[in-house]
Amino acid sequence: MKVPEHLAIIMDGNGRWAEKRNLPRSAGHLEGGKAVVKIIRACLSRGIRNLTLYCFSIENWKRPKEETNYLMGLFSSRMKAEIPTAIKEGIKILHLGKREGLPDDVLSAIDEAKEKTKDGKRLTLQLAINYSGIDEIERATEKALRSGMPFSSLSLLDFVDNPEVPSPDFIVRSSGEKRLSGFLLLQSSYAELGFYDNLWPDWDELMIDIIINDFASRKRRFGGI
Repeated sequence: MKVPEHLAIIMDGNGRWAEKRNLPRSAGHLEGGKAVVKIIRACLSRGIRNLTLYCFSIENWKRPKEETNYLMGLFSSRMKAEIPTAIKEGIKILHLGKREGLPDDVLSAIDEAKEKTKDGKRLTLQLAINYSGIDEIERATEKALRSGMPFSSLSLLDFVDNPEVPSPDFIVRSSGEKRLSGFLLLQSSYAELGFYDNLWPDWDELMIDIIINDFASRKRRFGGI
């Protein structure tokens, strides 16, 4: 069965998952991290070569400081803890987003993960942290103009954060919300879109099978007939 070469996921619903169970929002983020591990394993076993996870948007800084501090600590600790597994499983970890504004421990974890997993060949995992599609386009435009290359949307893709990663075939979102929230705005021009009701902490390997079946049913014409 045809699988997407690049699957991008907007992970949504951690807070609502926790609130439904009368738990603190941090409990939802912790369970969401467990779902991430399940989804990565499923992508590896099903031959998906590129996976991008929308972890934290620039707009998410509007949340209470207690929550953003918890999330930054979670990103830092989990990235470092998962490096040995990533190396063993052939996962190459990349960061997508703005470095300015991220805490030093998160930047250190990102840099360590990128360096130690750079030889991974089975799965490229992009973690979108402190990310906004508009911000990425602005930064890419600045780099393109400085390069002196002819300005076009095609050449602009050469200046996004990780230009070597192909644009997503399928962008999906959990929790039933039906919007992109600024995710991969430049790269999503011909991506298929999928929206699923399950809150992110409830996602597991079965969801990847549902997504693959959904993707296989789509007829992609790229502007043709």
